Amino acid sequence: MRSLLLVLALGLVLDGGLRAQYRGCSHDLFGEGVGAPPRPEGEGEGPFAQLILRGATFVDGAGAPARGPVDIVVEQNRIVRIVDVGFPGLPIDPARRPKAKEGAREIDCTGSYVLPGLVDMHGHIGGKEQGTTAEYVYKLWMGHGITTVREPGSFNGLDWTLEQKRKSAANEITAPRIMAYSVFGQGRKDPFTDVKEVEAWVKETKEKGADGIKFFGAPPALMAAALDTAQEVDLRSACHHAQLGVARWNVLDSALHGLTTMEHWYGLPEALFVDRRIQDYPPDYNYNDEQNRFEEAGKLWKQAAPPYSEHWNAVMDRLLDLRLTLDPTFSIYEGSRDLMRVRRAEWHEDYTLPSLWNFFRPSRAAHGSYWFDWGTRQEAAWKENYRLWMAFVNEYKNRGGRVTCGSDCGYIYKLYGFDYIRELEMLVEAGFHPLEAIRAATLSGAEALGLEAEIGTIEPGKLADMIVVPANPLDNLKVLYGTGAIKLDENDEPIRVGGVRWTIKDGIVYDAPRLLADVRAMVRRAKDEAGVEIVQPGLEGR
Repeated sequence: MRSLLLVLALGLVLDGGLRAQYRGCSHDLFGEGVGAPPRPEGEGEGPFAQLILRGATFVDGAGAPARGPVDIVVEQNRIVRIVDVGFPGLPIDPARRPKAKEGAREIDCTGSYVLPGLVDMHGHIGGKEQGTTAEYVYKLWMGHGITTVREPGSFNGLDWTLEQKRKSAANEITAPRIMAYSVFGQGRKDPFTDVKEVEAWVKETKEKGADGIKFFGAPPALMAAALDTAQEVDLRSACHHAQLGVARWNVLDSALHGLTTMEHWYGLPEALFVDRRIQDYPPDYNYNDEQNRFEEAGKLWKQAAPPYSEHWNAVMDRLLDLRLTLDPTFSIYEGSRDLMRVRRAEWHEDYTLPSLWNFFRPSRAAHGSYWFDWGTRQEAAWKENYRLWMAFVNEYKNRGGRVTCGSDCGYIYKLYGFDYIRELEMLVEAGFHPLEAIRAATLSGAEALGLEAEIGTIEPGKLADMIVVPANPLDNLKVLYGTGAIKLDENDEPIRVGGVRWTIKDGIVYDAPRLLADVRAMVRRAKDEAGVEIVQPGLEGR
């Protein structure tokens, strides 16, 4: 979501000017972050000559209903067999079970659900401004079963992100698989002035090893040239259609030039306008005043064509024809409709670093901290905004369009890992069946990244990216949270159930609770060093 104000008011895309545009940000967008340390001995085991998940119920990620009990057999880092070993409610038939080879690792998955590794399509790797290290972010992701992340922007620097990608691919660090996208114009000292410069930059970005380009907008000729060239050299693309440029270039324009994924929702209401071409800005609106910006954004969907109207349907049909993927990131804006919910989420106390909490707090000089005087009127408008936005996304899915799951955590009180799971819940709120939400988080993400031959589903031949959950996420997605879900036991006592038990990435088995315990220890140390016990100094007790 980090909008970065990458597009100048005049529509010129900068690199050297990004720092000036990124109001109130001390983070060096193109400096190196703190990389993850080498994976210590014992942190993740495998890959094994043979790994067998015994007695599991599994969800394949492609949309099929759950099935089990099965034994899932992995050799090295590949799934080789899925064997039905009995019937629900009856003892497992030993004769059906695949035999373990000498030295095999076996995991008892009786009563557990196995899902494909989750794909976060919008995951930034923190940085200096937040006081978050890569290790902190990665362990929150892996502790929630996220085994693949698209980094849309590489804000710690493309070279740095590519090095983290390499180390993750070699399993030298505990981290998800990383797909590195470069911000449009990254590495340039001066703005683009012509199409040839754009074409050369895109080709150079491909040669450096980037997987794609993240756009925020640009003058139409430059956007067209960049997207066209990206297609020519097989680079994927993502775009947050920032309001500074969307009056000239909305999501329909990007889709016509081959955009892979639309991020958030910017640029879509504008394509749905019928009785105007420009958002209804108040006379005193100032884009750099973030309460202005987000308050008025909460009124934007009501200015668009109503759901299922002629123009609404026409735009949807065109985007479907162009095979655009929607990556809505519902969760990141949730504070706009319910600030108290996101500020008081139960995981903040144990998992949010003091430096990150300080980054979240209201501020006129920092992006995403727009709670200057946020109240009932703003939240009510945003609730209606969500209703209309969700109606479009759900119907897009219903008509065969691809919708993925991205979190954009690290901003607006949203925490890595935890609020990716919240995104799944919000897809269900929008109208998705839990199986559809899981497909958005697995196969659909893999397809959007061009990785569907390797990841995204549990089937023979695919990489062994899976998660084991000791509860049924189809009944309650909250069991995927690191804090689990609360229910009453047979003694009428509240207990916590769920939480990912094992995260398997590339055939390596990670103890997810242990990864989350490491994060809690990081937070405890940071609080001790800072001499704080609560997470919101100055507002306690009110």
